[in-house]
Amino acid sequence: MAIKHNNQIQKNHFRKDWQRRVACHFDQPTKKIARRKARAAKAAALAPRPVDKLRPIVRCPTIKYNRRVRAGRGFTLAELKEAGIPRLVAPTVGIAVDFRRQNLSEESLAINVARLKAYKERLIVFPRKGAKHPKAGDSKDIDLSNTQTVSSVSASLPIVPVGAGVTEIKKSDMPAPIEGGAFVALRKARSDARLLGVREKRAKDKAEAEANKK
Repeated sequence: MAIKHNNQIQKNHFRKDWQRRVACHFDQPTKKIARRKARAAKAAALAPRPVDKLRPIVRCPTIKYNRRVRAGRGFTLAELKEAGIPRLVAPTVGIAVDFRRQNLSEESLAINVARLKAYKERLIVFPRKGAKHPKAGDSKDIDLSNTQTVSSVSASLPIVPVGAGVTEIKKSDMPAPIEGGAFVALRKARSDARLLGVREKRAKDKAEAEANKK
């Protein structure tokens, strides 16, 4: 039966079952150590491959944050095509691909294509163990013992807005706010444009009336 009005609550069992319902997370410092060891084990298992993938540089959404840049989900098909990387090969060499994202500006396309080309120049594809014949895309004529490996792509190619005229706008470089507010200024400009003819006619009639008095 549903409870109605300000009546007494029957059978109010409000005592907490400490072991079953309350979590204190006393193991947080130990979990931190366990996560660090797991990351190290993963990096060792994937070596010499990096643990993360190459991500594009994208703008943050909304007018409030679009002056900032961050790592995106993946590169577009247009960016991969401009960089000369097949879309099916890209995930196999550590490049994240986003089939849904579209390029809405030439500058975003240019900066991400430059990022892909920089990654492509540094990329070394080791031949498979025991392979007698090198496959397409394998690096040739290199000394694999002297190659420098990185555990993180984001550390070697950080999200720095360079090239193609893309810069992160600082808050101090933002234009000063409009006195009285932008909304009031826009409404006043709209009102002035709408009443321009009426005011001109009123001023003209007033000038004619003054001239007729004389």
